[in-house]
Amino acid sequence: MTFLRIALLAAVPLALAQVQTQPAGSPFPASTFPNATDPLTDGGAVSGQTSPPKYPSPWGAGAGDWEAAYAQARAFVSQLTLTEKVNLTTGVGWEGEQCVGNTGGIPRLGFKALCMQDSPLGVRDTDFNSAFPAGMTIAATWDRALFYQRGFGMGSEHQGKGVDAQLGPVVGPLGRQPAGGRGWEGFSPDPVLSGIAVGETIKGIQAAGVMATTKHYILNEQEHFRQGAPPASLGLNALSSNVDDVTMHELYLWPFADAVRAGTGSIMCSYNQINNSQACQNSYTQNYLLKNELDFQGFIMSDWSATHSGVSSVLAGLDMTMPGDVGFDSATSYFGANLTVAVLNGTVPQWRLDDMVVRIMAAWYYVDRAAHQAPDSPNFSSWTLDTFGYRHFVQSADYTQINYHVDVRGEHAQQIRAQAAAGTVLLKNNGVLPLSGKEKLTAVFGYDSAENPWGPNGCGDRGCDNGTLAMGWGSGTANFPYLITPLEAIKAEVVGNGAAFESVTDNGAYSQMMALGRRVSQVGGACIAFGNSDSGEGYITVDNNTGDRNNLTLWGAFDTLVADLTSQCNNTIVVLHTVGAVLLDSFVNNPNVTAIVWAGIPGQESGNSITDILYGKVNPGGKLPFTLGSSEGQYGVEILYQPNNGNLSPQDNFQEGVFIDYRAFDKLGETPIYEFGYGLSYTTFSYSNLKVQAHSAPAYTVPTGKTAAAPTFGSISNNSADYVFPAGFNALPIYIYPYLNNTSLKSSSADPQYGSNYTFPAAGYDSSAQPYLPAGGAPGGNPRLYDVLFTVTATVTNTGKVVGDEVAQLYLSLGGPNDPKVVLRNFDRITIQPGASATFSADITRRDLSNWDTASQNWFISSATKTVYVGSSSRKLPLSATLSLSGIATGPVGGSGGNSTAPSATYYSSMMSSSMMSSKMSASMMSSSMMSPSMMSSSMMSSKMSPSMMSSSMMTSSMMSSYMASSSMTKSASSPPSSAPISASSSAPIYYSSASAMSTSSPSMSVYSAPTTSASKSASSAPAPTPYTSTFSTATSYAHSPPPYSSMSAYSA
Repeated sequence: MTFLRIALLAAVPLALAQVQTQPAGSPFPASTFPNATDPLTDGGAVSGQTSPPKYPSPWGAGAGDWEAAYAQARAFVSQLTLTEKVNLTTGVGWEGEQCVGNTGGIPRLGFKALCMQDSPLGVRDTDFNSAFPAGMTIAATWDRALFYQRGFGMGSEHQGKGVDAQLGPVVGPLGRQPAGGRGWEGFSPDPVLSGIAVGETIKGIQAAGVMATTKHYILNEQEHFRQGAPPASLGLNALSSNVDDVTMHELYLWPFADAVRAGTGSIMCSYNQINNSQACQNSYTQNYLLKNELDFQGFIMSDWSATHSGVSSVLAGLDMTMPGDVGFDSATSYFGANLTVAVLNGTVPQWRLDDMVVRIMAAWYYVDRAAHQAPDSPNFSSWTLDTFGYRHFVQSADYTQINYHVDVRGEHAQQIRAQAAAGTVLLKNNGVLPLSGKEKLTAVFGYDSAENPWGPNGCGDRGCDNGTLAMGWGSGTANFPYLITPLEAIKAEVVGNGAAFESVTDNGAYSQMMALGRRVSQVGGACIAFGNSDSGEGYITVDNNTGDRNNLTLWGAFDTLVADLTSQCNNTIVVLHTVGAVLLDSFVNNPNVTAIVWAGIPGQESGNSITDILYGKVNPGGKLPFTLGSSEGQYGVEILYQPNNGNLSPQDNFQEGVFIDYRAFDKLGETPIYEFGYGLSYTTFSYSNLKVQAHSAPAYTVPTGKTAAAPTFGSISNNSADYVFPAGFNALPIYIYPYLNNTSLKSSSADPQYGSNYTFPAAGYDSSAQPYLPAGGAPGGNPRLYDVLFTVTATVTNTGKVVGDEVAQLYLSLGGPNDPKVVLRNFDRITIQPGASATFSADITRRDLSNWDTASQNWFISSATKTVYVGSSSRKLPLSATLSLSGIATGPVGGSGGNSTAPSATYYSSMMSSSMMSSKMSASMMSSSMMSPSMMSSSMMSSKMSPSMMSSSMMTSSMMSSYMASSSMTKSASSPPSSAPISASSSAPIYYSSASAMSTSSPSMSVYSAPTTSASKSASSAPAPTPYTSTFSTATSYAHSPPPYSSMSAYSA
């Protein structure tokens, strides 16, 4: 069985060594088209941008509803030895245990090793599991109950397999570029739709007793160069996503705040650099934004081989490294024994290690893992589907039963069928749908309707486009228990009604398709053409698409198929399975294309779900979670397909700011084919009677006081002899352990630079009480942000003849010269009987009305006019009202958000950019984590491991931040608004006009400052802390070649 899987995987087309040519007319060397840039990003989204260092790493306090979990975690951690603590933070290495990620356990206390397992749409690499609809498809339902239901279903299946942490859901990528490879794993390029979807999904997963791992944090928006090579000349110089402070807060951080507020147990840091600092050792994004401002109480887990240092990453907030080794099966680790050494020599303080472990255990207790254990857990192996095999796969050790083939699907099939149908979007209908099933002749066309000839799981990690597309490719996948194809489901429906059915599934069989289409037309039948567009993770290349799509065209020459078919068939229904936006301009206005349906990425019940829609068993109610345009240039951004910085890290400058997807179309005055939020039904709806009720709410205040000092739990012996391998211990080769090889720390480190002087940021060792941030104070940010200031109601009437669902949508215009024309802020999916009416009700919070101010590092409501709109899509908004800001404090003066144009305070950083890394970099800058030689196998790899599995993720610590003193924060407060109701104004409904004017004022400087000269000085007047100087160095780096696609999955997250 294992051989079969490997053989099939080997047939996947590979092109990882190639570099794609930048498309003609692209904005290269940038990824933002020149007409789409936002002037407020100029000071932040620039090449060479740096990220301000922020220390110390905040320690969890059990905030929000985490108090009980923290009490249990602290009691548990107080019992642990140093090596036991380290064991919980460190993966045992790739393929060392049965899950894609495994920590060590605590045998002395009977605590099993933690199992981390993909994916965001089901349990990966096992059997008898479900394949749920992708995140983008469930987002198209716009249904909170279905978000939760799907989350609970996935969580239940992970729980039944013995998984501790599901590696999902996804809100990074958010979906900046429509061609981005992994956008389908997430929900939507809109932060509010994504934020609500991720929050409900997390609640569902964790209600099943499994920790959710929200990923990928943050700005991981494309697959090209996410880890550097290819091309080989880049080496490990990963792409840097360069962004300004306002865009970070108002767009990309927004859904992560919702994830934290929902209680996500873990957040996974990403492969890319952020303002030229690696995501997993970026102290600004991890310490300052996530753990401080958002008050995240869980633990940060690295993506697989995304850890690039030891001490530096730990001080910058990383809590767990996965899969534990530096490169896959390298026998080296940045954590493990090197973390033990770092604690013993003082370069990692005990309180920081204790916080790492407390956070991990608090998440475990928070979801009550103890009450949700499965027998024989984990009861599967990620490396083979054979019943018996090696528990330690790469070591070929401990032959036993490893797969128990536990069926965890329950009743999820019917849920999946209903979820995919609810996420299907009817784009065009000339009255031909729904079909009756009794048409004299029905014909289906296109390979996307049929089964993969190799079987639904015939391509490893779904890395091909053979047959109907029900799942993208990469680590965000699961094995199908079966796949109902559209061909078989439609055939069963038609034949069951006594009608005739034929098909042509070869996209190149034009003469056969035209002949059949002509016959269908002559007897008044229906032609149904299926097309797709696929993408996935960058370690797999399909049809020359290396993760990201090369363009937005439909695959398999589908445009030609439609043109030929419609030349003969006057009733052609087009059904599309796509990973996101595609170009429909070649046939959308063709009169013989009588209907168009977007069916998304539907999962295992694909055929049943689309048949339910086509034949009227389910009235379509889905709405687009993205915009469908007529050209790629309309979106304003594109994939950076070629390196633009020589052999150094490619610089991807997010110069468009918050203007992505429908916001970009509005700003640029572009007309989409189908707008964000659009979707038809078999009935019709009308909107009326808009009302706005203002509420009294507490004034917006900033947290006062300070945290408690950093606690420690238990005592740690300083005698290195206590941490060597126990006598008689049978150490497995290539397995990552926390033990020392001998009592000499230098020898155990195996670092030739051990003892060299290196200065770590002094603030990283500060365990004293820390002040709260103005925008912080509770999980998800300042709790006053979530106060409800207004409630909006409207009447929605079903004016048709059949029951149907309508998604009523609420948008706001924040009114500032650099604000988007409208932004989504709430929605509800409502089922309404024919002729009946229902009341749509939606709250508007302070957060919904706020902009980010870089000077005060806080949210504020600008004095610009605020208008609320309600309707059926982002461009069909018939109801509007002006919100009264009477009684609501506005400001601050001099902020950079909203309609303010004054420059903000400037922050300068002395952090070294990764783009500065070269062969001249001092070896003392390297990270502290070379595994000692005695922990290595004489053979670095198992005979079952292809050399192509070696990770390309070693990185020198030129990525480390140095310290800086932050400037003081301004505090502001607001008074509560009045509670008087506001009647609907005469504001014009949106149907839709030109984009709002761009500000011509000078751009504000953000906390992401552009590189400065040595003569530049920090805006802070506070004295710099004394650097912490250590004689403990960081480890030497390796030069691994980049990992091509190989027999086993190259990445797991």
